[in-house]
Amino acid sequence: MMKNKSYAAERRNTFIGNLIFDAIIAITLAFVVIVTVYPFWNTVAISFNDGLDSIKGGIKFWPRKFTLKNYSALFQTNYIFKAGIISVTRTILQTVFSVFCTAMLAYALSRKEYPLRKVLTTILVISMYVNAGLIPGYMLIKRLGMLNTYAVYIIPNLVDIFNFILIRTYINGLPDSFVESARIDGANEFKIFTSIIMPLIVPSIAMISLFVAVGAWNSWFDTYLYTSSKKNLHSLQYVLMSYLQASQSQSKSASDAGSAAIAASSGAAAAQVTPIAIRSSITMIATVPILIVYPFVQKYFVVGMTIGGVKE
Repeated sequence: MMKNKSYAAERRNTFIGNLIFDAIIAITLAFVVIVTVYPFWNTVAISFNDGLDSIKGGIKFWPRKFTLKNYSALFQTNYIFKAGIISVTRTILQTVFSVFCTAMLAYALSRKEYPLRKVLTTILVISMYVNAGLIPGYMLIKRLGMLNTYAVYIIPNLVDIFNFILIRTYINGLPDSFVESARIDGANEFKIFTSIIMPLIVPSIAMISLFVAVGAWNSWFDTYLYTSSKKNLHSLQYVLMSYLQASQSQSKSASDAGSAAIAASSGAAAAQVTPIAIRSSITMIATVPILIVYPFVQKYFVVGMTIGGVKE
């Protein structure tokens, strides 16, 4: 009888302990979610709020004076749409070519039978930490004839050393029997890479593709360096950065902060908006495409098991 009572008390104490622990975890996670989501949601509210009213502050969850002027100021010309096309195509092409070339290099230097793999890997890793600098890089792009060309967005980014290390490490974890059996069947190295290795490293490729795509989508400094003089090659991020700089410059030169405005295009009538409203709108335009893509590749962030693998 005493044993049953002690067992019941122990179960009750365990239940209470688990309940308290779950409550602490739930409160902690709720706090993390609020801290993470609130700044983004506040930016959304400001982007849809009247620019002059936003200067007063106090906007938290909902726009106080709803308006679309902040976005219309950015989209009232075709310039930003053309820049958007450049960014979209650049992101797609850079992601495809960079991931493929990086994965192909990683496969080549992961082969134990290749005698120069350690030497080349060391050189590549050193180049990740030590580079020539901005000016030599610019001179190289100029001598290669890629200034003010679309190729400057793709060719210099064909191989990323950090991603190369990640993919090579993933490939090294695959059983050698995959490659050996394919060679016995008469497959060449390129066939092995495309038909055997690529399907097995899909989780790694998907994760790296997201990194490359985010970097390409958010990039504006290469546009500033290499194609700033050619308007039809401006990327969306560069255009948005130019709008933001213009709004901030006009805000500083205005005698009244409430009269700050930006010119959405040269010679076009300026929409009465403020830097804080434009900054919030720009943040939304730059962030939403990535938020749409991310859920489709999120599952690949968890390292997958070798597809069709064999036990060794």
